[in-house]
Amino acid sequence: MVKKGNDKFAAFVTVGAKGQIVIPKEMRDVFNIKPNDRLLVIADTKRGIAIPPHSEATDALFGRIENEIADDSD
Repeated sequence: MVKKGNDKFAAFVTVGAKGQIVIPKEMRDVFNIKPNDRLLVIADTKRGIAIPPHSEATDALFGRIENEIADDSD
C-alpha cells in the first residue's frame, strides 16, 4: 500500500531472495519509471538509502559520489 501526501510518498517493499525490491506501481507512474530505466541508488550508513529521479543533476551527483568513494579508499 502506498501512502500519499501532497508531493510525498511512502510504501513498504519486500527484499526478495536475490536482493531485489519492487517499486510500487503508483510510484513508478508518478515518477515515470519504465522497464530498463537506470536509477541512481545512494546509500549512506547514517542517512539510509535514496533513489532520486534521474536527471542531469543525478548524473553529475553520481560522478561526485564516485570521486568521493575513490578518495575514501586511498
